[in-house]
Amino acid sequence: MDDAGADGRHARDPSGGEETIDPPEAFRESAAVADADVYDSFATDWPDAWRAAADLLEWERYPETVLDDGDPPFYEWFPDGRLNASVNCLDRHLEERRNQLAIRWFGKRGERRSYTYADLHREVNAAAAGLRELGVGEGDVVTLYLPMIPELPVVMLACARIGAPHNVVFAGLSAEALATRIDAADSGYLITCDGYYRREDAFNQKSRADNARLRADADLAATVVVDRLGDELEIPLGENEHDYGTLIGEHEGETVEPVARDATDLLFVMYTSGTTGRPKGVEHATGGYLSHVAWTTRNVLDVRPDDTYWCAADIGWITGHSYGVYGPLSVGTTTVLYEGSPDYPDRDRVWDLIERNAVSVFYTSPTAIRSFMKWGVEYPEAHDLSSIRLLGTVGESITPKAWRWYHEHVGGGDVPVVDTWWQTETGAITLATLPGVTPMKPGKVGPPLPGIDARVVDRDGDPVEPGETGYLTLASPWPGMLRGLREGDERYRREYWVEGEDGWRYRTGDGATVDEDGYVTILGRVDDVINVRAHRFNTAELESAIVAVDGVTEAAVVGDDDGGVVGYVTTRGDVDPDAALREAITAEVAGVVAEVARPDRIVFTPELPKTRSGKIMRRLLEDIARGEEFGDVSALRNPEVVGEIESTVRDGE
Repeated sequence: MDDAGADGRHARDPSGGEETIDPPEAFRESAAVADADVYDSFATDWPDAWRAAADLLEWERYPETVLDDGDPPFYEWFPDGRLNASVNCLDRHLEERRNQLAIRWFGKRGERRSYTYADLHREVNAAAAGLRELGVGEGDVVTLYLPMIPELPVVMLACARIGAPHNVVFAGLSAEALATRIDAADSGYLITCDGYYRREDAFNQKSRADNARLRADADLAATVVVDRLGDELEIPLGENEHDYGTLIGEHEGETVEPVARDATDLLFVMYTSGTTGRPKGVEHATGGYLSHVAWTTRNVLDVRPDDTYWCAADIGWITGHSYGVYGPLSVGTTTVLYEGSPDYPDRDRVWDLIERNAVSVFYTSPTAIRSFMKWGVEYPEAHDLSSIRLLGTVGESITPKAWRWYHEHVGGGDVPVVDTWWQTETGAITLATLPGVTPMKPGKVGPPLPGIDARVVDRDGDPVEPGETGYLTLASPWPGMLRGLREGDERYRREYWVEGEDGWRYRTGDGATVDEDGYVTILGRVDDVINVRAHRFNTAELESAIVAVDGVTEAAVVGDDDGGVVGYVTTRGDVDPDAALREAITAEVAGVVAEVARPDRIVFTPELPKTRSGKIMRRLLEDIARGEEFGDVSALRNPEVVGEIESTVRDGE
């Protein structure tokens, strides 16, 4: 590996090797981790080295044991410890940071709300008291179906305060998806809102929640409705329905004694798609998850209390949980929440918010970065982004081209870009460079973090040679790992774990390569899951919705370069693939799966390209959707259809 020099600029190996960028010297001097010995110390003292993560938290009963690995793969982190997540995000900061901003929120129509740590503590306590009045007790699962408004993190922390696991459902999911997740989580309580804004239009979220309640088997004890739209949408409340503002207003000023939870107790459940399309209820334990999130927020994203930090992910997904709420608040910083899209009301909205709020750490997705690139450098260059000292990326692989654009046009060419890999199931970052220690390689996520044993292996579980393609696995447990699945132990083992001669390995489901320096490049899912505008959907779920439309016989769904959905559809011979059919398909996907999953393009084709065994070649369709060259098609049983599909896509039909 070459030396890029103290200024952190690009350099290449004289022999023609790949580009590396060292951490800027100015950043290294103040970084949370600046000593490369951290890798050796974790390797030598594993798993006890993870006590450093536990030490970032406040415990009611400090754990004597770091890891109980007596019943693999059911590992337990800090099993004899007790703590409360709400206390760690709020109470312990009050003495030192009472009047510091905890949340800065920006609404879609220009609204602004700010909460100091004292303000947030008061509202969380009032919400906790209100939930307790409704009958919510320790262990009761509360489903949250809210957009990006402050009430969402408030209720999450209120649930944590009284020991009630939360089940956050992305606000854009359909009524059917919500009903499925309410039933699967065995949830007795629902928190939703009257509606929210899509561009200029007010959308009735309560109506969709009502439809979900009718479809769900669960008998909800109570529903709480947040007034987001004011007088713009008057919605009457029915039986067992409560207005959020009234409920917490009745408990304003109350303090709720936090419920101490075992470190192994459930903090939340989150549903993610499986390879069969059935949602999986991923469970995260309180102690291990919060420790891992706090450690990575502090040491990978280098967030400290005097930062203004912005994770652009929706809280309805795991990134928003870990690095929009629990991570930043556990380390006592100011976190920015934004309700809206990055191009509304204009394409400089993100850069305007960064400039106006002096955001110092910005964490977003490669999908968003590709959109920024497409819109043009004039938007970021019109704003003063000098407050930024670290950039992060999450959600999927980032290309070297996008990495360099982000580094140069957003970071000014002299701040670290931390590319991170992790999953809903891992809970927190597991692969990334340490920005004060590890050189960066554009397009490569980096090595495993200290204490993470990640390996790229072949089908037999043997490590692949550098540059060869394999399967990314984690060969030892980690603190933020899922504690299990809501659907039971058998599915947990079957979905994620394989036992080999050297113990149990976690299967990530991602293909990858690794270079001679241990840097991993993620190649994407080996199952059929795609990222849609930073949201993850199973192709089987999307395709089944399309095929349900009358006249459609087969469908294949892929993602394009802009994070959009492209659906390749075949129809019956007597069906005219017209505009009406396109609208029917997109409406069905929006209604059954999610509005955000609505296909951006529908390509009608007489056949889908298939191997001789009948497998649809989605990778080839993805190349066509992205305008990329594709390789040899001779292995297909119908290679002639490829040129026809490419012509259709190229001509925009």
